[in-house]
Order: sequence, then C-alpha cells, then structure tokens
Amino acid sequence: MARPFRFGVQSFAAANPGAFRAQAKRAEELGYSAFHLADHYFGPGPAMKRANHPQQDIAAVPAMAVAIEATSTIKVGCRVFCVDYHQPVVLAKELATLDYFSEGRLEIGLGAGWITSEYEAMGIPMDRAGVRIERLGEVTSFVRQWFADGNMGSGEAAYQAIPRRADGSTPPIMIGGGSQKILTLAGCLADIVSINFDNSAGAIGAKGIASGVPARTAEKLGWIRAGAASSGNDPEIEIAAYFATITDSATVVEKTAGAFAMTVEQFTEYPHALAGPVSAVCDELERRRSASGISYVTVGATNMESFAPVVARMAGK
Repeated sequence: MARPFRFGVQSFAAANPGAFRAQAKRAEELGYSAFHLADHYFGPGPAMKRANHPQQDIAAVPAMAVAIEATSTIKVGCRVFCVDYHQPVVLAKELATLDYFSEGRLEIGLGAGWITSEYEAMGIPMDRAGVRIERLGEVTSFVRQWFADGNMGSGEAAYQAIPRRADGSTPPIMIGGGSQKILTLAGCLADIVSINFDNSAGAIGAKGIASGVPARTAEKLGWIRAGAASSGNDPEIEIAAYFATITDSATVVEKTAGAFAMTVEQFTEYPHALAGPVSAVCDELERRRSASGISYVTVGATNMESFAPVVARMAGK
C-alpha cells in the first residue's frame, strides 16, 4: 500500500525575526507536515560563491527552537545536519532538547557533508567521502541509542542520556544524499531517505543537476532499495522540488524549462521539478509515487504559498 503524501517547507532566510516566525506558522496553517532549516554557516563571500549555494542567514538549532515555539502541530527539522560540523554528544542532546520542548515534533535530518569551500572556511578537515559516510552511520546509530536505550559510554565514562522520550521511541531520522554509498546506507538505517543531487563535486553545478534526471534518480532508488533489503527496512522516500512552478500558463512552463536547457516534457518529468497547473502537478505526483514510491516532497519557502493548493489536495492521500 502506498504511503500517504507528505509535504515539507525548507527555509533559508527571512526578512526579520517576526517574518521567520510567521513563515513557520504559515507553513503549519497551509497543511505542510514539516518545516525544515538547513545546516550551513558561511555568509556572503568567496567561499559561498564557490559553493554556488543559497545564503542561509541563521543557524539551524536556535532557529528550530524558534519555529517550535511559533507553531503547535507541524514537525520541525533540519534537512540535513552535517555530522562533521557537530560533536555527536552535543548534537544528540540538542536534538533531544528540541524534541522535548516540541513535545515530540522533531524530525531529525543527518548527512555526511559535501561543500568543500564551507569545510575550508570553517577550518574543518574534509575527509574522503567513504570516511565521512562511515562517520554518518556511526552518528546515526549514536543518536538512535540516545533515544532508544539511553545508556551511553562505558565504565567510568558511562552516563545516562537525557532528555529522552518516556516511551523510549526515537524521532524519525532522515538521511540525505545522492551517491551510491550514502543512499545504500540510508536505505539500511533511515526512517526517511532524502534523494539529493550527486554533490560529489563539492559545489552546486551542472554535474549535480544532471544527476537528478529520471534515469539517474531511478538508479538512486535502486541503491536505497538494496540498502533497505539488507536490513529489512522500509524507509519513506523524500525529494526536494527545487524548481516548483505552479501555473496555468504554458508559456511560463516553457520559459522555465528553457532556462534549464530542457524541453517542457523533460522539465515536467524531472524529479526535482514540479511544473504546470495544480491538477497536472497532482497527477504527476501520483505517477511518481506509483512508479518510485516517492511520497514526501519538500519545497522552498519562497514557493510555499503557490504550492499550497497542491498540498491542500494531496496531503494525507
């Protein structure tokens, strides 16, 4: 049986503190199931320019706390924390504290890191991909142990993990990535797998965008399934609609597709895009879920309002 549709919003910036709080609350009012931050630290300058990455004005953990206080039902998370940027015990306790204050509304996102210039700007050594992905697996297991068991360390270094949920359950854990090794790991370990571009180039660019075409995305789904089969896991599959254009104008869709050197057909079938009238986008979501199992779609906060009619029609179905 197909999983019901869920929709998330990812925020990178807001004009001011009040606008950010309003953004989180509005996502809840519009029926989105999750409100996400991202985990990046550099501001404008050569490092961010090299990364070709959107600016993120605020740090994820305190911003998540603000979003939690501004809302009452929507899940709040980060898509995704780079484990190399955080000491595991500190990250686990921060996540547990956010879950405590949200009364169980936390959605955890973890990733291996990929922006070369951000590592350099932060002064953090960037190990080869295999080492970073192995570390991601270790941190994922550590976070699960914090919530599920609570007995951390050993001998004289042992301690009890607090806070934790009274029932010993763990918030859903999302692992995101776009390469074979990380998606196989995610299929094995994660409750939610976020399919991203292959960002092995260390910056956003043509190679990564090209890795999002249907054939490459099908390959990624195969890696997820292989990982899931190895552990008996059945993860929810999430993807970002980075290019969401909800419009009745065929001309607008044609121009948008042309900007990415795609035909209209290619663009409307591109897994990281959703373009066209509400009815056509809903049909495309149904087709994708049937073909690939993708049931969780995240859009940027700038597209939150225009995409809302799709959420109203499809969420939970």
